Formats: sequence, structure tokens, C-alpha cells
Amino acid sequence: QLQLVESGGGLVQPGGSLRLSCAASEFTLDSYAIGWFRQAPGKAREEVSCISSIDGSTYYADSVKGRFTISRDNAKNTVYLQMNSLKPEDTGVYYCQVEGAMCVFSSEYDYWGQGTQVTVSS
Repeated sequence: QLQLVESGGGLVQPGGSLRLSCAASEFTLDSYAIGWFRQAPGKAREEVSCISSIDGSTYYADSVKGRFTISRDNAKNTVYLQMNSLKPEDTGVYYCQVEGAMCVFSSEYDYWGQGTQVTVSS
């Protein structure tokens, strides 16, 4: 298994911002597409964003377009998710995971870490 560690979550008011980090220490992230997923209580896990390894193209779910930005810092072996204009419906546990080179999810990577909790509330 390829081990990833999520961090940066917390409690924020509606309209606020958070930056999530996805770090790997035992493999090189720039060789892989990396997706961000989230899961709210009682709901299925959903993908919110992905950054490819082939051309750097990005994907965003309709619910977060214009508000979230995914990026890489290869020197730090880290992928980020900048989240702006946060809404209560963004609340959930956020996970990062390896995907296929062009952001195609594979059952090979159907395992998950602890994630990081994001709570958007007044």
C-alpha cells in the first residue's frame, strides 16, 4: 500500500478558507495522479478534485468548482487542496488517494487513511 497522510482540517465559519495537505514520505507523489475525496455522515464518499501526473490537468466536482484549487509542491512531496468560500455542505472527512495517471480511479487503490476533518459551521 502507498501511505498518504492528510492534514490541515479544522473548524471554520461559512465563507472561510482552509488548505489541506496530502504528504507521502516513502514514495514520490509526482509519479501519480492524486485525488481528494470527502465523506459526510450518512453519505457515500465522493471525489471533489484530482491532479493528473501526465500533464498536470485538474478535475473538480461541480459542487466545488471556482472555490477549490488543487496543486503540487514536488520539492515537499505534497499535494494541496486550497478551499475558499467554504459552505456548510463542505463538511466531512477529507481523504487523498492515488489514482491512475489521468485521474481514473482504480480498485488497486481502494484503501483509505485516517483523513482530516473539515467542519464548516457558525
